[in-house]
Amino acid sequence: MPGPHDLFARFTFGQPERAAAELRAVLPAHVVSQVDWSTLRRESGSVVDPELRETQSDLLFSARLRGGRPLLLYVLLEHQSSVNRWMALRMLRYVVRQLELWRKANPDSEKLPVVVPLVMYHGPEGAWSAPRRVEELFDLPGEAEEHEGWRSLVPRFEYLLDDLTAERAEALMARPGPALVRLALLVLRYGRTGEMADRLPEWTALFAQVHAAPHGDEELGLIVRYLFQVGDRTVRAAMRGVLRSVMETHRAEELMRTYGEELIEQGRLKGLEQGRAQGRAESVLQILAARGWLVSEEARQRILTCTDVALLERWFARALTAASLSEVLEELTQ
Repeated sequence: MPGPHDLFARFTFGQPERAAAELRAVLPAHVVSQVDWSTLRRESGSVVDPELRETQSDLLFSARLRGGRPLLLYVLLEHQSSVNRWMALRMLRYVVRQLELWRKANPDSEKLPVVVPLVMYHGPEGAWSAPRRVEELFDLPGEAEEHEGWRSLVPRFEYLLDDLTAERAEALMARPGPALVRLALLVLRYGRTGEMADRLPEWTALFAQVHAAPHGDEELGLIVRYLFQVGDRTVRAAMRGVLRSVMETHRAEELMRTYGEELIEQGRLKGLEQGRAQGRAESVLQILAARGWLVSEEARQRILTCTDVALLERWFARALTAASLSEVLEELTQ
């Protein structure tokens, strides 16, 4: 399931007007000046690998340059807990896949559109330190002075980076665009630091602007939900104070109560699901033991760490009916 960072980023930057604010702040000035921003639209689909879906949120936009040429803006919002050294290679793979899809959709074109890859990072471990150029990942032969000749033989590719951890709050607040975008960037920047509770009162004016905008209640609710998920009690107390200063007290308390109770219920359901999975996993092992079958430690751990209740139910049924342990183990490896 998507995590809180993914859902928050998708809602905030999935809308073209808000995505445009982020792109205008990060893209080179000569690109910004040539894009016809009225043509920016979000493209459907995804080319991110399945194993990344729980930690990353990819957004793809297209636009046209003022001369009419198409431009693809591929935005990968980075939410990993640590800096990923291989991001340049991954971004290269994403861009190539998107270009392959574009070729299939435009078989008569003799040229490819420019794809601009962007990584937004707000991890808790400090500034982004991974190579941004894919050629830096290669182990080039010879001494340093010989490397330039070898670099001409390997792919050259670089992605853009918006490292929020390197930005001061004042700089993020000064960025152009809707108030929600600036507030979201601040929340992402400080959400996993110990500064959030002290910072929130400084952003009261932004909270008020978000609340006053069309769909303000919905957008403010998004901020509240995210802060409930990533913050502690001090953050929630500070958030309550900010909300009371920008809206009626009863409405502020309603927002806090709504999202607080929602997260408590989500936690309760998650706990019930985990308990059900654990109980079924233990039942599978008990049946196998009762039938006198010796289970390897690898298979045992596979059963105990499984959280897919439907899969555990299938293993349970197989353990009851299988003629031999090999049939059960075959099912466990599928």
